[in-house]
Amino acid sequence: MSLQAYQRATTRVEDPRSTEYRLFAQVTRALMRAAEVDRTDLAGRIDALDWNRRLWSNLGADCASAENGLPDQLRASIISLSLFVSKYTSSVMRGSGDFEVLIDLNRTIMQGLAPQSQPDTAA
Repeated sequence: MSLQAYQRATTRVEDPRSTEYRLFAQVTRALMRAAEVDRTDLAGRIDALDWNRRLWSNLGADCASAENGLPDQLRASIISLSLFVSKYTSSVMRGSGDFEVLIDLNRTIMQGLAPQSQPDTAA
């Protein structure tokens, strides 16, 4: 199966929540790897941090859109988190912040995006 066929199949089958979860998982893994590389490997560290910041920036921009259907309070919270991630990422890049804060934040979001088990209604 070609990559394009796989991508088309994934697009048809995967719901937006699952797509967001998968993206957060990929970015978080990149952050975890970057946190373990030598501090002198700036490219490895900066690439992961930039990817994470772009993810959050896009989420914030989407939530700022009038067409976004999320509740206002949730949208405001995501925008606030986006701003925090942007500022905190700069401190991590300067060496005064810790990757774990960003990793923990992403993991928390992933918990909220994770598929919830359905209660057994057959009983």
